[in-house]
Amino acid sequence: MEDPEEQKRKKKKELNWINDINPGKKAVEVGPYLGLGVQLAASIVLMFFLGYWLDGKLGTSPVLTILMSFLGGFAGIYNVIKTVLEINRKNKGEKGS
Repeated sequence: MEDPEEQKRKKKKELNWINDINPGKKAVEVGPYLGLGVQLAASIVLMFFLGYWLDGKLGTSPVLTILMSFLGGFAGIYNVIKTVLEINRKNKGEKGS
């Protein structure tokens, strides 16, 4: 069995990470990522409705709706990946300085 002092030290060490958290800094680091989900959803929804509208005008239902939805999804995913890579590259450059 461990002595009570050793248990206290271990417990204190486990809880020490709480003191290392800086809420302002964490919010700044996470902030740029927060809008990515909305951008992805918006690109899919907007392209869906554009395809739906074009299908109504051209009488090609549901071909353009499906195609435009996929195009919106691919464009949204491309934007998410591009943005995340840019942010990570920027953060890596700041930490290396």
